[in-house]
Amino acid sequence: MSVVPTSTVQPARVAHRGLITVAVMLATVMQTLDTTIANVALPYMQGSMAATQDQISWVLTSYIVAAAICTPLNGFLVNRFGRKRVFFWEVLGFTCVSVLCGVAQSLPEIVTFRILQGIFGAGLVPLSQAIQLDVYEPKERGQAMAIWGIGVMVGPILGPTLGGYLTEFYNWRWVFFINLPVGILALVGIWLFVPETKPNKTIRFDGLGFGLLAIAIGALQMFLDRGESKDWFTSTEIILEGICAVLFIYLFIVHMFTHKAPFIHPAMFKDRNFCIGLLLIFILGVMLLSTVALLSPFLENLLGYPVLATGFAMAPRGLGTMLSMSLVGHLMRRFDLRTLLAVGLLMMVESLWEMSLFDLNITFIDLFRTGFIQGFGMGFVFVPLSTMTFMTLDQKYRNEGTAMYSLLRNIGSSIGISIVVTLLSQNTQVFHSILAENTNGFNAIWLHQLPTLWDLRSASGLALLNKTITQQASLIAYLRDFRLMMFVTLLALPLIFLLRKRNPAMTH
Repeated sequence: MSVVPTSTVQPARVAHRGLITVAVMLATVMQTLDTTIANVALPYMQGSMAATQDQISWVLTSYIVAAAICTPLNGFLVNRFGRKRVFFWEVLGFTCVSVLCGVAQSLPEIVTFRILQGIFGAGLVPLSQAIQLDVYEPKERGQAMAIWGIGVMVGPILGPTLGGYLTEFYNWRWVFFINLPVGILALVGIWLFVPETKPNKTIRFDGLGFGLLAIAIGALQMFLDRGESKDWFTSTEIILEGICAVLFIYLFIVHMFTHKAPFIHPAMFKDRNFCIGLLLIFILGVMLLSTVALLSPFLENLLGYPVLATGFAMAPRGLGTMLSMSLVGHLMRRFDLRTLLAVGLLMMVESLWEMSLFDLNITFIDLFRTGFIQGFGMGFVFVPLSTMTFMTLDQKYRNEGTAMYSLLRNIGSSIGISIVVTLLSQNTQVFHSILAENTNGFNAIWLHQLPTLWDLRSASGLALLNKTITQQASLIAYLRDFRLMMFVTLLALPLIFLLRKRNPAMTH
């Protein structure tokens, strides 16, 4: 795809910017909620569809893979047909398919509809970001990114809370039906207020480039999503998916640098802030959803929280994010954006350090404090990072750039979740073995100091002891994962100082 400057709207001439923001925010929240809201309802769907654990996981896998493959496509669609038109039809398609997911009666039906939902939803986040960047003046883009960031960050965080509530008091189908009123309001706002960009009918579609990238992304997502259940490289399927991912991304890169009109133009990667921003959002993606993915089973399986209580225990993270994002837009006018980034990362590191010291006796106050601090830090990171990433990028690459930004965040999330889930399983087995080695009748501690319920000579005593050992081994494995996420977050700190300092008011 040859990159031709899309006709953009002059911010000073845009009317109804507040209503435009509401419309794109509704679309953003609707899509980001769906990345996590269905997770809580999976066991209920499994019973309703009479599916196995492996089969029902396709409800999540199909959506993730379809969205990842189609995300890079939006740059071409917008330049070819106009941003408002593409955005409107994607919101309409996402809303309609959400209703179809809610009324699905069989596993093949809901998987098919989730694939379509991923296809239509792929562009909602990057297009909403591009619209916000274009309709606001440069000096106001920090505040615009703060408002947009609330939808991107809070959606996945509050998804389990809302999904748990709807599933507990209504039905799992409502996790999809809830998109209908939100989608209708978004469509009205887009139709009435969002300005259109001028389409370029001469743009030619680089089918080979898109095909190579689509296969690479699809294979990578399948590799990450199914690796744990297939025991990674002991499975032929996982080996083939890994080979395909590496091979086709290599072919795509070669094609991108040798084709006259590539699907993604390599010129935008000459911008240092953009490249560093992509790397940082990838690292943050690894940490963000991985922590959320760990907390739900930690609270439910180890601490015995019911689904609804788990949702409420995770809500402070979203509360902290919303509060910090409401503040950071103003602070960005007074402080170096890199300073705000560093403060946010250090808050996230501190929170993860505390989480790595959790035990089975932690209180709701402990969960509230660590979650709130982590969420507050996320707001201080996400908004300045979004602003600095696109601060110096040529405006003609904005549609492609926002798509790449969302794609790297999503791939980072998939990689992070795969890593922590795999390590959780492996470390639980390792530490169970270590703890069990010292559990025998020849150890004086077991003979004289442990409860009589753990009688090694009775079947009930052995069963209770094994349960306790498994619980402690799982706890250690969770804490190891939390500490790993802390170190991953620390890796991002040095990269901040590679970003070029530039006043947002100077942005073209």
